[in-house]
Amino acid sequence: MGRSQEVGALVRDIDRIADAGSAVRFVIGEYGAGKTFFLNLVRLIALERKCVTIHADLAPDRRLHATGGQARGLYAEAVRNMATRTKPEGGALPSIVERFVTECVREAEDGGSPVERVIDRRLTPLLEMLGGHDFSTVLKTYWRAHEDGDDSLKAASLRWLRAEYPTKTEARQALPVRSIIDDADVYDTFKLLSAFVRVAGYSGLLVVFDEMVNLYKLQSSQARNQNYEQLLRMLNDVLQGNVEGLGFVFGGTPEFLLDSRRGLYSYKALQSRLEENSFATEGRIDLSGPVIRLQSLSPEDLLVLLGNIRSVFALGDASAFLVPDEAKTAFMEHCNKRIGEAYFRTPRNTIKAFVQFLSVLEQNPDTQWHELIGAVSPDKEEPEEPEADDELVDLRI
Repeated sequence: MGRSQEVGALVRDIDRIADAGSAVRFVIGEYGAGKTFFLNLVRLIALERKCVTIHADLAPDRRLHATGGQARGLYAEAVRNMATRTKPEGGALPSIVERFVTECVREAEDGGSPVERVIDRRLTPLLEMLGGHDFSTVLKTYWRAHEDGDDSLKAASLRWLRAEYPTKTEARQALPVRSIIDDADVYDTFKLLSAFVRVAGYSGLLVVFDEMVNLYKLQSSQARNQNYEQLLRMLNDVLQGNVEGLGFVFGGTPEFLLDSRRGLYSYKALQSRLEENSFATEGRIDLSGPVIRLQSLSPEDLLVLLGNIRSVFALGDASAFLVPDEAKTAFMEHCNKRIGEAYFRTPRNTIKAFVQFLSVLEQNPDTQWHELIGAVSPDKEEPEEPEADDELVDLRI
Protein backbone atom coordinates (compact mmCIF):
# COMPACT_ATOMS: atom_id res chain seq x y z
CA MET A 1 0.00 0.00 0.00
CA GLY A 2 1.67 3.21 -1.17
CA ARG A 3 5.02 1.48 -1.81
CA SER A 4 4.72 0.45 -5.43
CA GLN A 5 8.13 1.86 -6.38
CA GLU A 6 9.88 -0.05 -3.60
CA VAL A 7 8.07 -3.26 -4.54
CA GLY A 8 8.95 -2.67 -8.19
CA ALA A 9 12.64 -2.37 -7.30
CA LEU A 10 12.57 -5.70 -5.46
CA VAL A 11 10.70 -7.35 -8.34
CA ARG A 12 13.51 -6.28 -10.66
CA ASP A 13 16.00 -7.77 -8.19
CA ILE A 14 14.11 -11.07 -8.19
CA ASP A 15 14.04 -11.12 -11.98
CA ARG A 16 17.81 -10.56 -11.97
CA ILE A 17 18.27 -13.49 -9.56
CA ALA A 18 16.13 -15.70 -11.79
CA ASP A 19 18.31 -14.65 -14.74
CA ALA A 20 21.45 -16.06 -13.03
CA GLY A 21 22.31 -12.71 -11.47
CA SER A 22 22.45 -11.61 -7.84
CA ALA A 23 21.03 -8.87 -5.64
CA VAL A 24 21.26 -7.46 -2.13
CA ARG A 25 18.96 -5.01 -0.36
CA PHE A 26 18.75 -3.44 3.07
CA VAL A 27 15.11 -2.57 3.77
CA ILE A 28 15.17 0.17 6.38
CA GLY A 29 12.16 1.44 8.32
CA GLU A 30 11.10 2.53 11.78
CA TYR A 31 9.54 0.10 14.24
CA GLY A 32 5.99 -0.48 13.05
CA ALA A 33 6.63 0.90 9.55
CA GLY A 34 5.67 -2.36 7.87
CA LYS A 35 9.08 -3.94 7.22
CA THR A 36 8.00 -7.48 8.05
CA PHE A 37 4.91 -7.21 5.86
CA PHE A 38 7.06 -5.81 3.04
CA LEU A 39 9.59 -8.64 3.37
CA ASN A 40 6.82 -11.26 3.34
CA LEU A 41 5.39 -9.68 0.20
CA VAL A 42 8.80 -9.85 -1.47
CA ARG A 43 9.10 -13.54 -0.55
CA LEU A 44 5.70 -14.30 -2.07
CA ILE A 45 6.68 -12.52 -5.28
CA ALA A 46 9.90 -14.56 -5.41
CA LEU A 47 7.91 -17.78 -5.03
CA GLU A 48 5.71 -16.77 -7.96
CA ARG A 49 8.89 -16.26 -10.01
CA LYS A 50 9.78 -19.93 -9.27
CA CYS A 51 12.51 -19.04 -6.80
CA VAL A 52 13.14 -20.87 -3.55
CA THR A 53 13.08 -18.68 -0.44
CA ILE A 54 14.52 -19.14 3.02
CA HIS A 55 14.00 -16.71 5.86
CA ALA A 56 14.65 -16.19 9.56
CA ASP A 57 14.65 -13.48 12.21
CA LEU A 58 17.95 -12.68 13.83
CA ALA A 59 18.00 -13.08 17.61
CA PRO A 60 20.57 -13.25 20.41
CA ASP A 61 21.08 -16.93 19.56
CA ARG A 62 20.93 -16.46 15.77
CA ARG A 63 23.38 -14.26 13.90
CA LEU A 64 25.58 -14.21 10.80
CA HIS A 65 28.94 -14.79 12.48
CA ALA A 66 29.64 -16.67 15.69
CA THR A 67 31.72 -19.44 17.20
CA GLY A 68 29.17 -20.87 19.63
CA GLY A 69 26.60 -22.23 17.19
CA GLN A 70 24.61 -19.02 16.70
CA ALA A 71 25.40 -18.78 12.97
CA ARG A 72 24.56 -22.45 12.46
CA GLY A 73 21.33 -21.82 14.37
CA LEU A 74 20.43 -18.99 11.99
CA TYR A 75 21.10 -21.22 8.99
CA ALA A 76 19.07 -24.09 10.47
CA GLU A 77 16.10 -21.81 11.19
CA ALA A 78 16.23 -20.34 7.68
CA VAL A 79 16.36 -23.77 6.01
CA ARG A 80 13.47 -25.02 8.16
CA ASN A 81 11.50 -22.13 6.65
CA MET A 82 12.53 -23.03 3.08
CA ALA A 83 9.58 -22.42 0.77
CA THR A 84 8.56 -23.00 -2.83
CA ARG A 85 5.46 -22.01 -4.75
CA THR A 86 3.83 -25.36 -3.93
CA LYS A 87 4.96 -25.28 -0.27
CA PRO A 88 4.80 -21.58 0.67
CA GLU A 89 4.38 -22.34 4.37
CA GLY A 90 7.93 -23.71 4.67
CA GLY A 91 9.48 -27.12 5.19
CA ALA A 92 10.18 -27.49 1.47
CA LEU A 93 13.69 -28.99 1.66
CA PRO A 94 12.57 -32.66 1.44
CA SER A 95 10.36 -31.98 -1.58
CA ILE A 96 13.17 -30.10 -3.36
CA VAL A 97 15.65 -32.93 -2.81
CA GLU A 98 13.01 -35.48 -3.83
CA ARG A 99 12.28 -33.51 -7.00
CA PHE A 100 15.98 -33.44 -7.85
CA VAL A 101 16.32 -37.20 -7.40
CA THR A 102 13.13 -37.96 -9.34
CA GLU A 103 14.20 -35.81 -12.29
CA CYS A 104 17.64 -37.44 -12.35
CA VAL A 105 16.05 -40.90 -12.39
CA ARG A 106 13.69 -39.86 -15.18
CA GLU A 107 16.52 -38.37 -17.24
CA ALA A 108 18.60 -41.52 -16.76
CA GLU A 109 15.72 -43.74 -17.89
CA ASP A 110 15.00 -41.59 -20.94
CA GLY A 111 18.66 -41.47 -21.98
CA GLY A 112 19.62 -44.99 -21.05
CA SER A 113 22.34 -43.74 -18.68
CA PRO A 114 23.17 -44.82 -15.12
CA VAL A 115 21.40 -42.62 -12.58
CA GLU A 116 24.64 -41.95 -10.72
CA ARG A 117 26.23 -40.53 -13.87
CA VAL A 118 23.31 -38.13 -14.35
CA ILE A 119 23.51 -37.02 -10.71
CA ASP A 120 27.28 -36.51 -10.95
CA ARG A 121 26.89 -34.43 -14.09
CA ARG A 122 24.20 -32.23 -12.56
CA LEU A 123 26.17 -31.72 -9.36
CA THR A 124 29.44 -30.84 -11.12
CA PRO A 125 29.00 -27.07 -10.52
CA LEU A 126 28.77 -27.72 -6.77
CA LEU A 127 32.04 -29.64 -6.66
CA GLU A 128 33.91 -26.50 -7.68
CA MET A 129 32.56 -24.60 -4.67
CA LEU A 130 33.83 -24.54 -1.09
CA GLY A 131 32.20 -27.41 0.80
CA GLY A 132 30.69 -28.77 -2.38
CA HIS A 133 32.15 -32.28 -2.13
CA ASP A 134 30.38 -33.27 1.08
CA PHE A 135 27.24 -31.40 0.01
CA SER A 136 27.13 -33.47 -3.19
CA THR A 137 27.97 -36.66 -1.30
CA VAL A 138 24.97 -36.15 0.98
CA LEU A 139 22.67 -35.64 -2.01
CA LYS A 140 23.96 -38.86 -3.62
CA THR A 141 23.48 -40.65 -0.31
CA TYR A 142 19.86 -39.48 -0.29
CA TRP A 143 19.41 -40.94 -3.80
CA ARG A 144 20.82 -44.32 -2.71
CA ALA A 145 18.54 -44.31 0.33
CA HIS A 146 15.65 -43.41 -1.99
CA GLU A 147 16.46 -46.42 -4.20
CA ASP A 148 16.87 -48.77 -1.23
CA GLY A 149 13.83 -47.52 0.66
CA ASP A 150 16.06 -46.58 3.61
CA ASP A 151 14.04 -43.87 5.36
CA SER A 152 16.52 -43.48 8.22
CA LEU A 153 19.36 -42.69 5.80
CA LYS A 154 17.14 -40.22 3.94
CA ALA A 155 16.36 -38.54 7.26
CA ALA A 156 20.07 -38.42 8.13
CA SER A 157 20.84 -36.77 4.79
CA LEU A 158 18.19 -34.11 5.33
CA ARG A 159 19.41 -33.59 8.86
CA TRP A 160 22.91 -32.85 7.53
CA LEU A 161 21.54 -30.41 4.94
CA ARG A 162 19.64 -28.62 7.71
CA ALA A 163 22.85 -28.27 9.77
CA GLU A 164 21.35 -30.28 12.60
CA TYR A 165 24.46 -32.36 13.35
CA PRO A 166 26.33 -30.68 16.22
CA THR A 167 29.59 -32.62 15.72
CA LYS A 168 31.54 -34.17 12.85
CA THR A 169 31.76 -37.45 14.76
CA GLU A 170 27.99 -37.82 14.93
CA ALA A 171 27.66 -36.96 11.24
CA ARG A 172 30.34 -39.50 10.24
CA GLN A 173 28.50 -42.23 12.11
CA ALA A 174 25.44 -41.70 9.93
CA LEU A 175 26.84 -40.48 6.60
CA PRO A 176 30.00 -40.84 4.45
CA VAL A 177 31.12 -37.26 5.12
CA ARG A 178 34.04 -35.60 6.88
CA SER A 179 32.44 -32.27 7.71
CA ILE A 180 29.27 -30.61 8.95
CA ILE A 181 27.69 -27.25 8.24
CA ASP A 182 29.09 -25.18 11.10
CA ASP A 183 29.32 -21.50 12.03
CA ALA A 184 32.19 -20.81 9.65
CA ASP A 185 30.43 -22.45 6.69
CA VAL A 186 27.05 -20.71 6.72
CA TYR A 187 27.55 -18.17 3.94
CA ASP A 188 29.33 -20.66 1.68
CA THR A 189 26.47 -23.10 2.22
CA PHE A 190 23.95 -20.45 1.14
CA LYS A 191 25.88 -20.30 -2.13
CA LEU A 192 25.78 -24.10 -2.39
CA LEU A 193 22.04 -24.09 -1.74
CA SER A 194 21.60 -21.52 -4.48
CA ALA A 195 23.50 -23.68 -6.96
CA PHE A 196 21.59 -26.79 -5.87
CA VAL A 197 18.08 -25.34 -6.21
CA ARG A 198 18.98 -24.19 -9.71
CA VAL A 199 20.10 -27.66 -10.81
CA ALA A 200 16.90 -28.96 -9.17
CA GLY A 201 14.87 -26.84 -11.59
CA TYR A 202 14.20 -23.62 -9.69
CA SER A 203 15.11 -20.08 -10.74
CA GLY A 204 17.30 -19.19 -7.78
CA LEU A 205 17.44 -18.62 -4.03
CA LEU A 206 16.26 -15.58 -2.08
CA VAL A 207 17.51 -15.28 1.52
CA VAL A 208 15.50 -12.94 3.76
CA PHE A 209 16.70 -11.93 7.22
CA ASP A 210 14.60 -9.67 9.44
CA GLU A 211 15.33 -8.10 12.83
CA MET A 212 18.88 -7.18 11.82
CA VAL A 213 18.76 -4.70 14.69
CA ASN A 214 19.87 -7.60 16.89
CA LEU A 215 23.39 -7.11 15.49
CA TYR A 216 23.21 -3.45 16.51
CA LYS A 217 22.26 -4.58 20.02
CA LEU A 218 25.31 -6.82 20.49
CA GLN A 219 27.29 -5.53 23.46
CA SER A 220 30.66 -6.66 22.18
CA SER A 221 32.12 -4.37 19.53
CA GLN A 222 34.25 -7.30 18.35
CA ALA A 223 31.16 -9.47 17.81
CA ARG A 224 29.39 -6.65 15.97
CA ASN A 225 32.35 -6.04 13.69
CA GLN A 226 32.69 -9.74 12.89
CA ASN A 227 29.04 -9.84 11.85
CA TYR A 228 29.43 -6.64 9.84
CA GLU A 229 32.48 -8.15 8.16
CA GLN A 230 30.34 -11.10 7.09
CA LEU A 231 27.76 -8.67 5.72
CA LEU A 232 30.52 -6.89 3.82
CA ARG A 233 31.60 -10.18 2.28
CA MET A 234 28.05 -10.87 1.09
CA LEU A 235 27.68 -7.33 -0.23
CA ASN A 236 30.98 -7.45 -2.11
CA ASP A 237 30.20 -10.82 -3.69
CA VAL A 238 26.88 -9.53 -4.99
CA LEU A 239 28.13 -6.13 -6.17
CA GLN A 240 31.13 -7.72 -7.90
CA GLY A 241 29.05 -10.43 -9.58
CA ASN A 242 30.78 -13.32 -7.82
CA VAL A 243 27.56 -15.24 -7.13
CA GLU A 244 24.76 -16.44 -9.40
CA GLY A 245 21.10 -17.00 -8.73
CA LEU A 246 21.34 -15.70 -5.16
CA GLY A 247 19.82 -12.70 -3.44
CA PHE A 248 19.76 -11.29 0.09
CA VAL A 249 17.20 -8.98 1.67
CA PHE A 250 17.89 -7.63 5.17
CA GLY A 251 15.33 -5.80 7.28
CA GLY A 252 16.47 -3.28 9.89
CA THR A 253 15.82 0.03 11.61
CA PRO A 254 17.43 3.41 10.83
CA GLU A 255 19.60 3.05 13.95
CA PHE A 256 20.93 -0.28 12.70
CA LEU A 257 22.02 1.43 9.49
CA LEU A 258 23.04 4.94 10.53
CA ASP A 259 24.43 4.79 14.07
CA SER A 260 28.10 5.69 13.75
CA ARG A 261 29.04 3.94 17.01
CA ARG A 262 27.36 0.55 16.68
CA GLY A 263 25.34 0.50 13.43
CA LEU A 264 26.46 -0.46 9.93
CA TYR A 265 27.93 3.03 9.51
CA SER A 266 30.38 2.25 12.32
CA TYR A 267 32.08 -0.13 9.88
CA LYS A 268 33.66 2.23 7.37
CA ALA A 269 33.82 -0.22 4.47
CA LEU A 270 30.07 -0.80 4.80
CA GLN A 271 29.31 2.90 5.20
CA SER A 272 31.04 3.75 1.93
CA ARG A 273 29.00 1.12 0.08
CA LEU A 274 25.66 1.86 1.73
CA GLU A 275 25.66 5.65 1.88
CA GLU A 276 22.56 7.01 0.25
CA ASN A 277 22.38 9.42 -2.67
CA SER A 278 22.83 12.94 -1.27
CA PHE A 279 20.49 14.28 -3.96
CA ALA A 280 17.63 12.02 -2.84
CA THR A 281 16.09 14.52 -0.42
CA GLU A 282 12.80 16.37 0.04
CA GLY A 283 10.68 13.42 -1.02
CA ARG A 284 12.95 12.34 -3.88
CA ILE A 285 13.96 8.69 -3.88
CA ASP A 286 16.77 6.68 -5.44
CA LEU A 287 16.25 2.92 -5.49
CA SER A 288 19.40 2.07 -7.45
CA GLY A 289 21.56 1.51 -4.36
CA PRO A 290 21.47 -1.36 -1.85
CA VAL A 291 19.41 0.60 0.70
CA ILE A 292 15.64 0.95 0.38
CA ARG A 293 13.98 3.31 2.82
CA LEU A 294 10.34 2.50 3.44
CA GLN A 295 8.64 5.81 2.81
CA SER A 296 5.91 6.98 5.14
CA LEU A 297 2.37 6.16 4.12
CA SER A 298 0.43 9.23 3.08
CA PRO A 299 -2.92 9.91 4.80
CA GLU A 300 -4.57 8.91 1.51
CA ASP A 301 -2.72 5.58 1.52
CA LEU A 302 -3.78 4.89 5.08
CA LEU A 303 -7.38 5.79 4.29
CA VAL A 304 -7.40 3.20 1.49
CA LEU A 305 -5.80 0.65 3.83
CA LEU A 306 -8.46 1.18 6.49
CA GLY A 307 -11.08 0.77 3.78
CA ASN A 308 -9.56 -2.56 2.80
CA ILE A 309 -9.64 -3.72 6.42
CA ARG A 310 -13.29 -2.71 6.61
CA SER A 311 -13.96 -4.78 3.46
CA VAL A 312 -12.26 -7.82 4.99
CA PHE A 313 -14.55 -7.64 8.02
CA ALA A 314 -17.55 -7.45 5.65
CA LEU A 315 -16.21 -10.30 3.47
CA GLY A 316 -16.28 -7.90 0.52
CA ASP A 317 -19.98 -7.11 0.90
CA ALA A 318 -20.41 -3.31 0.87
CA SER A 319 -23.87 -3.64 2.40
CA ALA A 320 -22.30 -5.28 5.48
CA PHE A 321 -19.75 -2.55 6.26
CA LEU A 322 -19.55 -1.99 10.01
CA VAL A 323 -18.83 1.74 9.64
CA PRO A 324 -19.47 4.38 6.98
CA ASP A 325 -16.73 6.32 5.17
CA GLU A 326 -16.92 9.21 7.61
CA ALA A 327 -15.93 6.84 10.43
CA LYS A 328 -12.60 6.16 8.71
CA THR A 329 -11.92 9.87 8.42
CA ALA A 330 -12.92 10.48 12.04
CA PHE A 331 -10.70 7.59 13.16
CA MET A 332 -7.68 9.04 11.33
CA GLU A 333 -8.29 12.52 12.70
CA HIS A 334 -8.46 11.11 16.22
CA CYS A 335 -5.19 9.20 15.73
CA ASN A 336 -3.52 12.31 14.33
CA LYS A 337 -4.53 14.33 17.38
CA ARG A 338 -3.36 11.61 19.74
CA ILE A 339 0.05 10.58 18.34
CA GLY A 340 0.74 13.08 15.54
CA GLU A 341 2.33 12.16 12.22
CA ALA A 342 3.51 8.80 13.59
CA TYR A 343 0.04 7.41 12.89
CA PHE A 344 0.96 7.11 9.19
CA ARG A 345 4.75 7.00 9.47
CA THR A 346 4.62 3.82 11.60
CA PRO A 347 1.09 2.54 11.02
CA ARG A 348 1.23 -0.83 12.79
CA ASN A 349 -0.49 0.26 16.00
CA THR A 350 -3.00 2.41 14.12
CA ILE A 351 -4.04 -0.61 12.06
CA LYS A 352 -4.18 -2.77 15.19
CA ALA A 353 -6.42 -0.18 16.88
CA PHE A 354 -8.73 -0.04 13.84
CA VAL A 355 -9.07 -3.83 13.80
CA GLN A 356 -9.93 -3.79 17.51
CA PHE A 357 -12.37 -0.94 16.87
CA LEU A 358 -14.19 -2.96 14.19
CA SER A 359 -14.09 -6.13 16.31
CA VAL A 360 -15.98 -4.42 19.12
CA LEU A 361 -18.57 -3.05 16.70
CA GLU A 362 -18.99 -6.46 15.09
CA GLN A 363 -19.57 -8.19 18.42
CA ASN A 364 -21.70 -5.41 19.90
CA PRO A 365 -24.12 -4.45 17.12
CA ASP A 366 -26.04 -2.01 19.36
CA THR A 367 -22.92 0.16 19.81
CA GLN A 368 -22.57 3.25 17.59
CA TRP A 369 -19.16 3.83 16.03
CA HIS A 370 -18.93 7.47 17.11
CA GLU A 371 -19.33 6.38 20.74
CA LEU A 372 -16.06 4.42 20.51
CA ILE A 373 -13.83 6.84 18.61
CA GLY A 374 -12.77 8.73 21.72
CA ALA A 375 -11.72 5.48 23.40
CA VAL A 376 -9.31 4.51 20.61
CA SER A 377 -5.77 4.65 21.99
CA PRO A 378 -3.12 3.75 19.41
CA ASP A 379 0.29 3.64 21.03
CA LYS A 380 3.24 5.40 19.51
CA GLU A 381 5.94 2.93 18.47
CA GLU A 382 9.02 3.21 20.65
CA PRO A 383 12.28 1.62 19.52
CA GLU A 384 13.94 -0.81 21.86
CA GLU A 385 17.05 0.72 23.34
CA PRO A 386 20.19 -1.40 23.20
CA GLU A 387 21.91 -2.14 26.44
CA ALA A 388 24.76 0.14 27.37
CA ASP A 389 27.68 -0.44 25.03
CA ASP A 390 30.39 -1.90 27.16
CA GLU A 391 33.49 -1.61 25.00
CA LEU A 392 35.44 -3.46 27.72
CA VAL A 393 33.24 -6.52 27.44
CA ASP A 394 36.13 -8.54 25.98
CA LEU A 395 38.63 -7.54 28.68
CA ARG A 396 39.90 -10.41 30.81
CA ILE A 397 41.83 -9.84 34.04
